[in-house]
Amino acid sequence: MNKLPSNQNLVCFVIIATLAASIGILISGCAQISQGVAAVGVATGTINQDQAKSIVKTGEAFGKAMEQITPEQEYYVGRAVGATILQQYKPYNNEAATMYLNEVGQTIAAASDRPETFKGYHFLIMDTDEINAFAAPAGFIFVSRGMLKLCRSEDELAAVLAHEVGHVQDKDAINAISNSRWTSAFTILTAEAGKSLGGEQLKDLTTAFEGSISDISKKLITSGYARGQERDADKVAVKIMSRLGYDPNALVSVLQNMSTKIKPEAGFGKTHPPPGDRIKDLRSIIGNAAAAPAPAARQQRFAAAMAGV
Repeated sequence: MNKLPSNQNLVCFVIIATLAASIGILISGCAQISQGVAAVGVATGTINQDQAKSIVKTGEAFGKAMEQITPEQEYYVGRAVGATILQQYKPYNNEAATMYLNEVGQTIAAASDRPETFKGYHFLIMDTDEINAFAAPAGFIFVSRGMLKLCRSEDELAAVLAHEVGHVQDKDAINAISNSRWTSAFTILTAEAGKSLGGEQLKDLTTAFEGSISDISKKLITSGYARGQERDADKVAVKIMSRLGYDPNALVSVLQNMSTKIKPEAGFGKTHPPPGDRIKDLRSIIGNAAAAPAPAARQQRFAAAMAGV
């Protein structure tokens, strides 16, 4: 006769079943799997009723994390992320510059493959000399005063904004938040393997899925996007700029200027690949053609809006 599974083996089985569900093998049946495992455990006397409830709620939590985020949900996540950013960086009080930033930004967004988000795109200047920019979910885009001062033309500003719109188009922030939730959940499950999932462990696990947006935002701001995501956002920027008549080489020139001013261990340098690496990737996309001169009226518009920034 086969021996009944030990509690450790049962927990390991829950983890394996959940992993299978999480990678898409049994996504729709994740809760049902956990219910089945719990029922078997109780029937065989391997676990008690409280432990069975923990297993069921674990499966439900994983199923919840796999649900598709709606545009409305993304919007409220983006607002929360934006609020966290504004706790660290105050808004810059310059109406002319903010209006100009939104005019260029909305034009860029309209030319992207995701021209609409729930309640639209929003562009804001952060009052800091730090060279940085953030793209929160649903089109909340923040550009520092230092980044604006770095840009020497509207084409360069358009390049920065097009890159950030690329992150929104690809939903990089939402994907990063989802990954953070999965990482927290797996950490808890791994730590509890070999033990029973009691009330406190269950509380920690469900908190991993319903945790503070503020904490997730801080982690996102600190670690930044993966190099592949940055490369894809640059590709999107090139496409958008070409569609609007901006010179894609402006993204190269702003990166070249940036390379002389940022520090690798802080701010933008810490959360982004080295500018030289991005320039190398961009050269393979746009070639080595010389930058085209911007129309005089465009440069005058840029100079007037950026005066005093």
